[in-house]
Amino acid sequence: MALEVRAGHNVPIIMITGRDTPLDRVAGLERGADDYITKPFHIREVLIRVRSVLARYGILDGDSIPGRLLKSDVAQKYAFDSGILDVSKRELKRTDGAFVELTETEFRVLELFLKHPGRVLSRDEIMHMLKGHDWTPLDRMIDGHVARLRRKIEVLSEEARMIKSVRGVGYVFTGEVRLV
Repeated sequence: MALEVRAGHNVPIIMITGRDTPLDRVAGLERGADDYITKPFHIREVLIRVRSVLARYGILDGDSIPGRLLKSDVAQKYAFDSGILDVSKRELKRTDGAFVELTETEFRVLELFLKHPGRVLSRDEIMHMLKGHDWTPLDRMIDGHVARLRRKIEVLSEEARMIKSVRGVGYVFTGEVRLV
């Protein structure tokens, strides 16, 4: 169902269900949900998760603080070594003008790095900003998305890495970023 909605619209999707096995949660997220809430739930948790998903879509201010106003319609574009990320159009264009296909998660990870250049982001911070919950050591999702994102935005040279690993912590975006 979520994938069918995603095919025609780029909208936040939160599944609320009584199915609470790990396989059910994984299946829901694989089918395109941004978050998955099981019954019974506390209304405050739902509100926090809704704010978090809306913030990830740029509908609320990125801090996801309760009571924040909706963002203005000002277009956000981040220029960096390999191209320009247009947040309002949700597209990445290389410096040569070619478009780069990104998954929704890759787009959000890149946006997160470009909003915090030079700052080491732990896997916990990245996972919390993306999914609204903490990272677990057995979860390699963040590492996989970063690896795929690196292949898409970086030059093949190992020395030219814009997204550097910080052993035991997370990642840092080392490229120069400016708003355009």
